[in-house]
Amino acid sequence: MKRAAALLAAILFTTAAKAEEPIRIGFITTLTTPAAAIGNDMVDAINLSLDHIGGEIAGRKVEILFEDDGLQPELGRQKAEKLVRQDGVDVVAGFIWSNVLLAARKTVLDNDVFLISTNAGPSEMAGKLCAPNFFSLRGQNDMVPFALGQIMNRQGVKKLYTLTPNYSAGTDMAAGVTSTFEGEVVGQDFTRWGDDPQLDFSAELAKVAASGADALFAFYPGRAAIFARQFEQSGLAGKVKLYSVYTMDQIALPQLQEAGVEAVLGSASADYWSPDIANPANEKFVRDFKARYGRLPSNYAAAAYDLLPYLKAAVEQSGGDITDRDAVRAALIRADYESVRGRYSLARNHFPIDNYRSLVVAPDDNGVWSLRSDGIELTALADPYVDACRNDE
Repeated sequence: MKRAAALLAAILFTTAAKAEEPIRIGFITTLTTPAAAIGNDMVDAINLSLDHIGGEIAGRKVEILFEDDGLQPELGRQKAEKLVRQDGVDVVAGFIWSNVLLAARKTVLDNDVFLISTNAGPSEMAGKLCAPNFFSLRGQNDMVPFALGQIMNRQGVKKLYTLTPNYSAGTDMAAGVTSTFEGEVVGQDFTRWGDDPQLDFSAELAKVAASGADALFAFYPGRAAIFARQFEQSGLAGKVKLYSVYTMDQIALPQLQEAGVEAVLGSASADYWSPDIANPANEKFVRDFKARYGRLPSNYAAAAYDLLPYLKAAVEQSGGDITDRDAVRAALIRADYESVRGRYSLARNHFPIDNYRSLVVAPDDNGVWSLRSDGIELTALADPYVDACRNDE
């Protein structure tokens, strides 16, 4: 009897101690290099979201451990290993870059830890590398350009040139837009990326001018100011319609407005989210983000902000124990929470089935350059890689 009582007491003590431990979330992003502007926007959004959820999930304090990948896949993998094995996190999240996520994925998933991307969406992880414990808060990389190609068709584009960096997300973006664009693709260039990225696009822009294209599709995250200035200097503005994704966004636009790079006004994009979406969750997010940080949030910030209400809802709906992987996984699949994008569902590969909005760079009511909806919306789009995923079979 004494042994049984002692064992019961030990179990109760362990359970109580565990309940007092914080839920630890490792968040990997880029906090150095010029791309730190993106990472800092994500960090700001997480900190705001943490306040909005009251700093707790299921009565347990939430602790965020931020790690810098330095824009390097191997460093990202090392940071994921530290978070899982040394820090004992319950979730690893974040990831701007697809090549960093691909490098880190195995370390996280092999240790039965939830992996939630707030931005990167490589095609491999939507298809053959999908996994039960991997979830994404953004559509797969192809999806925004996939939607944008359809928007170009509606807007009468006939000849298109694409210009993207030569890495996994860049090739996915080009593949996405050309897969749905019904006109003629008159040229494609993939420029150097990585530790020594190409920053002079004059030769490529000259090829665009000579190609007869009436539209240029570009993807240069973290390089928008450089690219936009060179686009303006090339004389293409007013002759070739500029379409971009993750480039002329809310991170780049304040710099471009301050520098007077007016060539980006009227340029087009698409996304699942924009600052002017009218629902209570988004209105609160945008209002409070602007009040706290003095600027509009970016699409990177919007997805990062959603992480905590998404996880909070899943853990609390599944009984409050984040270590009950099966129950929490089932709740994550339901995605039953108030997202800044509005309600959505997940495909079998755990990527969103989303609505995508046609956006244009224009001044808002206060004269601030912003991505504004122009009224075209494509509904319930799923990525083309889901058929290769075997998650729910």
